[in-house]
Amino acid sequence: MRVIDATGAVAGRLASVVAKMLLQGEEVVIVNAEKAIISGDPQAIIRKFKERREIGSVRKGPYYPRMPDRILRRMVRGMLPREQKKGRDAYKRLRVYIGVPEGLPEPERIESVIKKFDKYITLGDLSRELGARW
Repeated sequence: MRVIDATGAVAGRLASVVAKMLLQGEEVVIVNAEKAIISGDPQAIIRKFKERREIGSVRKGPYYPRMPDRILRRMVRGMLPREQKKGRDAYKRLRVYIGVPEGLPEPERIESVIKKFDKYITLGDLSRELGARW
């Protein structure tokens, strides 16, 4: 089991690295999901995510998450072949948490997914804009 710290990591880059690990058969736990970032203009990102949430209906979907752990989990899901059994099995090996739950080993940081940007928004801030409370 690999425990990965998402603090300061670009969410899309992190999701692609994690998807690759999952497809290779590893169990992956991501902690501090609310501290992962999405690069770009914060207002444009908020507008895009709000538009996504307004599509469809409450009964029929599509269902877009507003919690930061669920947003990151869905990003990883989009990078897995979930129509195939290996993709569904890989997705079941993923756990994503807000903060760091007790009883886990020391999380590792993946330096290749950490970049510095002038304009960005964290998943926690985005979630609050979408109406999430945790």
